[in-house]
Amino acid sequence: MLEIDGLTRHFGGTRAVDGVSLRIPDGQMVGVIGRSGAGKSTLLRLINRLVEPTAGSIRFGGRDVSTLRGQALRDWRTGCAMVFQQFNLVQRLDVLTNVLIGRLNHRRGALAHLASLFAHFSAAERATALATLDRFDLLGTALQRADTLSGGQQQRVAICRALMQQPRILLADEPIASLDPQNARVVMDALRQVNRQDGLTVLVNLHHLDTARAYCDRIVAMQQGRVMFDGAPGELTADRVAMIYGVSEAEFHGHAAPLTGSGIAMPAGALA
Repeated sequence: MLEIDGLTRHFGGTRAVDGVSLRIPDGQMVGVIGRSGAGKSTLLRLINRLVEPTAGSIRFGGRDVSTLRGQALRDWRTGCAMVFQQFNLVQRLDVLTNVLIGRLNHRRGALAHLASLFAHFSAAERATALATLDRFDLLGTALQRADTLSGGQQQRVAICRALMQQPRILLADEPIASLDPQNARVVMDALRQVNRQDGLTVLVNLHHLDTARAYCDRIVAMQQGRVMFDGAPGELTADRVAMIYGVSEAEFHGHAAPLTGSGIAMPAGALA
């Protein structure tokens, strides 16, 4: 279980995350929603320790994550993989090598440095990377440069790279914010697949309320760094949407456009 207690982060006089406490059981898929600036991205970066907390604690499996340093911290970031909005791929490298980069965190010292310089990966690692690409219908792109792929393909490559870390938690920070509806659906299907089939805990920041409702077991809504709602998708009533976003449910859905071929409506506006 991931246990977050009183987690706080100040940036000058601003409390980006303000006393957040959550209990997230293993294998749950959690959508984090809220307007831009609500603290969603900072929360995920605090969990991964890309940002240091001002106060509070993070525990996983009984271990205090918020105090880790050095190799122990690097090991935590391996087990708590991140997927970013802008993919963070090495654009000039081929897709297969980008996926294999996910294995570098399992190496130590000079060996990791040499592997990064010479792209030396074992036959078993290459086979696993190819199987992972095949799982997400990307095998045919393995030898293409990353920058030749569509945004949706690049995000799925980033998910494949994260899976090569063999994580127990997957954090996805606005993974569909820059994608068209069709590619957004494919990426969300991939995240739900790794949650359901691999049993990974998935925390995903989302702009789109209906996407969170359709894909997530639980929704956490943030406003000004604080948790304003934490519950099942069906409990996110119109009144609660108005409280979080400052608009009515009808106004919110006035910005929505249906995803082709599905019953999911995704807001096209900037209600994030």
